[in-house]
Amino acid sequence: MTWLTAPFAFPFMVDALLIAVIVAIPASLLSCFLVLRGWALMGDGISHAVLPGIVIAYLAGIPLLIGAFVAGMICALAAGWLDANSRVKPDTTLGVVMSGMFGLGIVIYTQFPTDVHLDHILFGNILGVGREDFISAGSISAVVALVLVLKWRDFALLVFDPVQARVAGLPVAWLHYGMLAMISAVVVAMLSAVGIILSVSLLIAPGAIAFLLTRRLQAMLALSVLIGTGSSLLGIWISFWLDSAPAPTIVVVMTALFTLVFAWRQLTARRAVTG
Repeated sequence: MTWLTAPFAFPFMVDALLIAVIVAIPASLLSCFLVLRGWALMGDGISHAVLPGIVIAYLAGIPLLIGAFVAGMICALAAGWLDANSRVKPDTTLGVVMSGMFGLGIVIYTQFPTDVHLDHILFGNILGVGREDFISAGSISAVVALVLVLKWRDFALLVFDPVQARVAGLPVAWLHYGMLAMISAVVVAMLSAVGIILSVSLLIAPGAIAFLLTRRLQAMLALSVLIGTGSSLLGIWISFWLDSAPAPTIVVVMTALFTLVFAWRQLTARRAVTG
């Protein structure tokens, strides 16, 4: 049985597992609401759009997390404003804003050399996380998870019926922009672990898989967290034996799990029809 526990005999592997679980919990909870509301690409857009904020924050000598959060909010608010004031569809406006900000970040990065390694920004450095990463990611994750657990009914009504939420007296605008702020915050929390590009998987896959398994929101939230944390544990364990990068391996595990669950649902549906 030592082959099961051998990877976690190394402190850096334990740290990688802990940080992955810390960021997976709020990301998995958020993914349920993003999937149900059709905002799956919002996490992708914000995760790419934080790059110029990171580079500018480094050049200005302020914490990178502040720059990333501000850039993420600018992306979300700009896409929302364009959606409300043009005939262009939401996914198109988000794509334009996201690609523009990501391109701007690359240009600034190449024009002003920094000590920040681009690979770490894009793909994370989960095996090299330190005390500051645990503090920042843990703080953000705890706040976001607490808000979602306490206010999940309000967010659920917003997702399923915004008009009814407004009639019921809920602060729809606050909930809307609060969710955008939480997406940006969680993306910032995931920077040190899974990086910009791969963070989108944690914001989509757990909720999508849970949606295939249940139609009850409470069960979906619980399953999503279980899937996100379980995939993180399995992905890091597999990466040790394959000598592969942990973050991409976690994503591959979640993709494989989605494929298996989707195939199982299709098979079950066909049997129900033929039976």
